[in-house]
Amino acid sequence: MLSIGSIVIRVDDLPRQMAFWQAALGYEPRHEPEDDFVILQPPGGVGTCISLDRVPSSVHIPPRIHLDLYTEDQGGEVQRLLGLGASRVYWSKRPADADYVIMADPEGNRFCVIDTAGR
Repeated sequence: MLSIGSIVIRVDDLPRQMAFWQAALGYEPRHEPEDDFVILQPPGGVGTCISLDRVPSSVHIPPRIHLDLYTEDQGGEVQRLLGLGASRVYWSKRPADADYVIMADPEGNRFCVIDTAGR
């Protein structure tokens, strides 16, 4: 049986991206960060990790994979993430009643903030 241990995101500026994702998710480094790699884990170390890998790479639009982040306070979380340096992403095919907001981290890696209130 397999399980997802870590989702790896390619980054250019490891310290900036590490600060963003730590603040966004409340994650902490599993070990001392290397110059080009860090594993961020949930508090207490239980759950799926996010790894940041400093490797030259271009952002693909649309991305082949992205994160869905769940919250019961979508509006509040979107505003908080914007304050951390994220941006909103416009997509012409997004339905008006969509339960998600498309965003990008400071380097353009996309993710969605999903409204789970009322589910």
